[in-house]
Amino acid sequence: MNKIISAQDLQIDLRDAHEAALFKWLIASFLMGKRIQSAIAAKAYHVIVDQHQRDTPQKLAHCTHRQLVVMLGQAHYVRYDETTASRLLALAGKLNNDYGGKVGNIVEASSDRQEFEKRLSEFEGIGPKTIEIFMREAAALLF
Repeated sequence: MNKIISAQDLQIDLRDAHEAALFKWLIASFLMGKRIQSAIAAKAYHVIVDQHQRDTPQKLAHCTHRQLVVMLGQAHYVRYDETTASRLLALAGKLNNDYGGKVGNIVEASSDRQEFEKRLSEFEGIGPKTIEIFMREAAALLF
């Protein structure tokens, strides 16, 4: 059975809903939203965000596709490594270009939770499962 991993399990403090934590939780939710074991997704999060310090959209966007594939491989996140690397770069790019690199700006641009979720779904690779995981912990803080 796949264990539900919380933001707290990953040492992400969402209580203040500050930007750094929201971005980290979005990346974690993105990785866990794929058909992959949650422990492997958590490891991939730690490799990318903690070990390689790609903890902002700007830093993530400065990775090459190959670097991200290698990071995902370190975590044994190999089944979807190529597409996940591409989609992580696309996520960082869209967040930087459309929302000034801030998850909070997506919230501000949204009139309500439904619109926020619609905007999230416009990111390549973010589907209902990723939104469900992200909102499970962020919704109460944002809306």
